[in-house]
Amino acid sequence: MSDNELIHEERDGIVTVTLNRPEARNALTFAMYRSLESICETVPTDGSVKAIIITGAGEKAFAAGTDMTQFRGFKTEQDALDYEHNMGTVYTAVERCKVPTIAAISGACTGGGAGIAAACDLRITNANLKFGFPIARTLGNCLSIANLSRLSAIIGPARVKDVIFTARLVGAEEALALGLVSEVLPDHDTLMARANEIASNIAKLAPLTLRATKEGLRRLRTEGPEARDDDLILMTYMSEDFREGMEAFLGKRKPEFKGR
Repeated sequence: MSDNELIHEERDGIVTVTLNRPEARNALTFAMYRSLESICETVPTDGSVKAIIITGAGEKAFAAGTDMTQFRGFKTEQDALDYEHNMGTVYTAVERCKVPTIAAISGACTGGGAGIAAACDLRITNANLKFGFPIARTLGNCLSIANLSRLSAIIGPARVKDVIFTARLVGAEEALALGLVSEVLPDHDTLMARANEIASNIAKLAPLTLRATKEGLRRLRTEGPEARDDDLILMTYMSEDFREGMEAFLGKRKPEFKGR
């Protein structure tokens, strides 16, 4: 991966990760996937980072999937299994990131790009969204069960079948109606401004509350309603932030949360 194919910037506690191959519609190389995974896995938990925005360079694409030239090296069954396993670790890293993640989507968001967006906590877009997994008319591969589960949790299994069986791409207004995205902005500049506004608002909130909610919902999806949550409850109730929140509420002042 060249140094500028994935740009990592931090400002005022907000990290922006830009998939930066606009000449290839931000198609992801394996190295880009690994870098994104590393960023999400190693995000500081000391309160210095409040949120991560993931976006694509330019207005034409968030990410048009995996760079297909890399599939030419596939020769064995293990190559296929390793690829899906590695993709799964990337999506899981995004989903389990310790801080909220926001996908700011402009244009094409397909294949691996759509998988990354689905793993984010919040998704907003502009009017030229094209979201989907058109693999039935392109590569002829499949999504892993974990990926199907994640997508089904957002739009339901019937809609997942509709999108994949027809190999069509979902536009902005349909995505909003399906709950796939929470907002549709008129253009790219407004999209990025709104993503930063959301991240700035998140930065004012209790980090441990958000972390517990993220992890609780992930466990609910993967383990069902019997999933354990003692650690999440204790993480928040036994924290300095809980004490601060209580004293601030009783003292009629704004709390100063620190994530510990």
